[in-house]
Amino acid sequence: MDFTPTADKLLPDLTPREELVLLARALWREGYNDHLAGHITIREGDTLLCNPWLLTWDELRPEHVIRIDLDGNVLEGDWPAPLGIPLHLELHKLRDDVTVSMHSHPLYGTVWADMGEIPPVYDQSSGLGGGGDLVLVDEYGGGVDVGSAARDAVVAMGDAELALLAGHGVFVLGSTVRAVHQRAVALEQRCQRAWHIRVAGGRAESPVPEWWLERGRRSDGNGFIGFWEAMVRAELRADPTLLDGPA
Repeated sequence: MDFTPTADKLLPDLTPREELVLLARALWREGYNDHLAGHITIREGDTLLCNPWLLTWDELRPEHVIRIDLDGNVLEGDWPAPLGIPLHLELHKLRDDVTVSMHSHPLYGTVWADMGEIPPVYDQSSGLGGGGDLVLVDEYGGGVDVGSAARDAVVAMGDAELALLAGHGVFVLGSTVRAVHQRAVALEQRCQRAWHIRVAGGRAESPVPEWWLERGRRSDGNGFIGFWEAMVRAELRADPTLLDGPA
C-alpha cells in the first residue's frame, strides 16, 4: 500500500490554543520542566497567545491559555501573564518573521549557556530542525522580566532562531509549533550528548560531516512529518480529556 504521511491523517484538527498546550506538555517531558519558568507565544496579528503565570507546563489546558497584546496586557483569559514575558514582547516587536517562540531553562541547554559555550552536534538527531546556527548571547543583563534586558537579549540574537542565553536558558523560534518542537527537542539532545561525551573524555571533533550539518541548518523545521504528531498522540493518550474543554 502506498501511504504518504500528512498531518491531517495523523492528528485531529487542532486550534492554536490546543497546539500551544500540547507543545508545552510535550516539551515538559523532554526536560523543559523548570517548575513555573518558561513561556510560549504564538503570534496572531498584533496579539499573542501565551501560557499564563502560576501554572506548570504539564498541567496547562487550552482553557488556561491567555491572549495578550504586544505591551503585555491580558486581553482574554483569567490568568496573569508570565513574569518573563518581556522577552517575547521585545522579540515580536523586532522580529516580524517569528510566529512561535519558546523560552525555558532545560538542564543541559542551560548548563552550556552557563558555561558560555556552543556544544558540537555529535549525532544526526541532534541536528534536526535547522534554524541556522545556534548562537550564544554571552552577556547576562538581568532577568528578562525587565524590558531593557529582554530587548538587549533579542538584539544580541540577530536573526538567529536558536539561542543559548548565558546565565539563563534557551530561546527557540520558528514559523510553526511543529518547527519549535523539533528544534527544542534536538537542541536539548545536542546539549545532553555533548555534555556526556565531554565528561566521558570523548572526541572533540564531531563525526557528523559538514554537509549533514549544513543541511540541518537550512531546514525550516517543518519537514519531518510524523515526529510532532507522534508526540501529540502520546500526550493525548496520557490525558484523553485534554481537548474536551473545561470540566
